Amino acid sequence: MVIRTYDQELEYIERLTDYSFRIKKGFQPNMKVEGVFYVNKHLEPLMFEELRNSCRSDGIGGFLPGMKQIANVAALDGIVGKSVGLPDIHSGYGFAIGNMAAFDMNNPLSIVSPGGVGFDINCGVRLLRTNLMEKDVKPVQEQLAQSLFDHIPVGVGSKGIIPMNARDLEEALEMGMDWSLREGYVWAEDKEHCEEYGRMLNADPSKVSLRAKKRGLPQLGTLGAGNHYAEIQVVDEIYDKWAASKMGIEETGQVCIMIHSGSRGFGHQVATDALVEMEKAMKRDKIETNDRQLACARIQSPEGQNYLKAMAAAANFAWVNRSSMTFLTRQAFAKQFNTTPDDLDMHVIYDVSHNIAKIENHVIDGKEMKLLVHRKGSTRAFPPHHPLIPVDYQLTGQPVLVGGTMGTCSYILTGTEKALSETFGSTCHGAGRALSRAKSRRNIDYMDILEQMKTKDIAIRVASPKLVMEEAPESYKNVTDVVDTCHKAGISKNCVKLRPIAVIKG
Repeated sequence: MVIRTYDQELEYIERLTDYSFRIKKGFQPNMKVEGVFYVNKHLEPLMFEELRNSCRSDGIGGFLPGMKQIANVAALDGIVGKSVGLPDIHSGYGFAIGNMAAFDMNNPLSIVSPGGVGFDINCGVRLLRTNLMEKDVKPVQEQLAQSLFDHIPVGVGSKGIIPMNARDLEEALEMGMDWSLREGYVWAEDKEHCEEYGRMLNADPSKVSLRAKKRGLPQLGTLGAGNHYAEIQVVDEIYDKWAASKMGIEETGQVCIMIHSGSRGFGHQVATDALVEMEKAMKRDKIETNDRQLACARIQSPEGQNYLKAMAAAANFAWVNRSSMTFLTRQAFAKQFNTTPDDLDMHVIYDVSHNIAKIENHVIDGKEMKLLVHRKGSTRAFPPHHPLIPVDYQLTGQPVLVGGTMGTCSYILTGTEKALSETFGSTCHGAGRALSRAKSRRNIDYMDILEQMKTKDIAIRVASPKLVMEEAPESYKNVTDVVDTCHKAGISKNCVKLRPIAVIKG
């Protein structure tokens, strides 16, 4: 293998616009399409520095730089359009986190790759609104943070308090939020404001290993650890009053709750099991990739189909998980304010997934095609009038929820036509890591972070101090840079900025 110098690598990278770069074919072997990535002037040096460092060694801590990963994905069988890197991109397993790609369902060689979905299947964000204002919450800020921390199980080994047995789990995996609705944990309208209405219909629990079910059974209704959180947030700025009003956000100071979590150990096991199966399938079907972490199978092969059915079950698990935490959040607030969740207007604004693969129709070169769209660390961002978004948002476009890092702001964006034509209707999902977890632990003292939170007047409850260091704002890119890049590139539109007043973390 020829190791190129940094200057030689740069010959394959070409600026397209102020906010995007093209990765030409040939940057990595066997590229079938070009790559593209979105950055602004603040994020650009991070991308190029990562590439420069990789020219001195064989990757960074076992991971290739984002640009190389985008290009390796562009070499996968059946890919169409471009391999897309969003502004929050950072190195991940196989696919970079923030890398999305679409594969032609009618091409028998097209593949599905668990690395293109991620280990935390259907990790996503849910936002609830309330009719409370900051002045109502401020006097009881600490008590409310404690109440939320007491109601929602958090941390690595946390156990759910939603009663579940093996049969309940099977039904939840198949039914998704319909199970939560039947059991009385959600309101009927919650489903309307959830991607896929909270249920992937191709889910088949029989394709899920016993080990995955064992790991998942005690974990429903738990937040988990890492970058997962529940936050009480306040509307800080409204950029698009009309779109915000459709979401029930009327003025600054209004209180919302954001829940960021996924399919916990269940989804992780589904991904691990599939990777083992797919390595065998690759040998049998003579599939070659540039990176063994891009283990995959033909979409139509037994392994490909089994994975899609198990992945859908894990997606349903994640929706039931976020729904269960919605139920616990409503309880915590109702108890604190001695009223009902209904009287507090605790409606779900939206629930988006950012680690999932879904079959969608898109127009490529003027022709409608049926595609399997892998979104890993990227969020669906469909424009106004798209048939797959709720009636309430038909005129404004789909809400996109972008979570910030601990103690920094979060955003609500809306989907655009340009996203549909350039990124298969996808945009960013969060801030994206700038430092590895290990580096964060070495460089950052958790007492400093707690002190930072105090000075910002943010109540914080954490189960593990070590994780606070990993999730410090300094470990991440600036979320405002990320959403501004997407806004200026036209692949989503800024709508509302939210700032946290209480953070609950594992």
